[in-house]
Amino acid sequence: MRPLTVLHALEKVSFATGSVWQMFEAARGLAQRGHRVLVATRPDAEMARRCRDAGLVHLPLAFWNEFDLYSMRRLAGVIRRHRIQVVHAHKGTAHAVALGAALFGARFGLIVNRGVSFPISQLASFKYRSPHVHRIVAVCEAIRRHLVDDVRVDAGRVVVIPGSVDVHRFSAAVANPRRVRRELRLPRAARLVGTVGLREWKGWKEVLQALPAVRAEHPEARLLLVGCESERQRAAVLRLAGEMGLADAVLPTLVRDDMADVLAACDVVVDASWAGTGTTGTIREAMALGRPVVATAIAGNGELVEDGVTGILVPPRDVKTLAAAISRLLRDGPLAADLARAGRDQVRARYSTATRVMRLEALYREVIREVGPLAIRRERVGRAERKAAAAAASGRRARPV
Repeated sequence: MRPLTVLHALEKVSFATGSVWQMFEAARGLAQRGHRVLVATRPDAEMARRCRDAGLVHLPLAFWNEFDLYSMRRLAGVIRRHRIQVVHAHKGTAHAVALGAALFGARFGLIVNRGVSFPISQLASFKYRSPHVHRIVAVCEAIRRHLVDDVRVDAGRVVVIPGSVDVHRFSAAVANPRRVRRELRLPRAARLVGTVGLREWKGWKEVLQALPAVRAEHPEARLLLVGCESERQRAAVLRLAGEMGLADAVLPTLVRDDMADVLAACDVVVDASWAGTGTTGTIREAMALGRPVVATAIAGNGELVEDGVTGILVPPRDVKTLAAAISRLLRDGPLAADLARAGRDQVRARYSTATRVMRLEALYREVIREVGPLAIRRERVGRAERKAAAAAASGRRARPV
């Protein structure tokens, strides 16, 4: 098959963000399969370097906001100049700018990602129902249902392609958990519970509130909170832990880029999100590493984690049930091992980056087949309109096209 020319658009640039990793790994995977791939983000030296190393063309674009006419016009020019066949927009601003590029006359297939389960406002829903959006990629069935039932997007335009994991990077065979445990100065007998993300809706406070009950049964338990955005936030977390009498049991860290080692160092990995999530990337990564997981039963987590088979699901914001689930996995070694093994096998079979890239490639070709005839029709209509206008200006009647 002929190589494709694809542009991935995302305003964010921080590799501490799941959407950035998902975008970048898809772009890199497509390039490895022989396609020409451009990546449009806000200007960023690290993003430019990573793209260069991966054989991707990095396009710095302002992406000031959803009404950024300058970026719309510039993106339209890039699409024409590079003959982009498909634009895959991964967040709201990139989505709006790509729609603007279509209104500026660029012809391409537009695919939009939807990876969070926050409700879509009535105003934002017009972006998803736009005829210029050819497909929406939902990362889970729960998000697909919201788009179809609540946002009223045509069901035929919404496909489910889950987020993925680099199973080579997140592999117990290559991870180095001992280094992380030495860095954290953990006692040999310590049982480490890990959670990632300190935004309110990520549920880290609920995990912290569950810790006293966990430590009542497992005094050696420690809580690792990964993802403080600053030293100031880290200090605030330590103060809160101290007020709860947990100063020696809570280990908050800044954002890290060695997450495979970090998660492998944990005895249990928890995601207690109570809003927003699609399918939690941390849980996918922990499962790939063969670590037992506890997750809240919201959005797509129930599609990723089968309760009692590949992990344990708990109701959101239910601290008592959360504490009991964590304690159970720390207490019951055989159960934890069985769940971890089944979770690892599931992620490797269904959620690998290689699988996702192949599904995206097939989707891009499908959209290109649809958009091609449409582009030809538009070009013919455009020629006819220009000819009619020229004839009207000269007082002649145009010959039908």
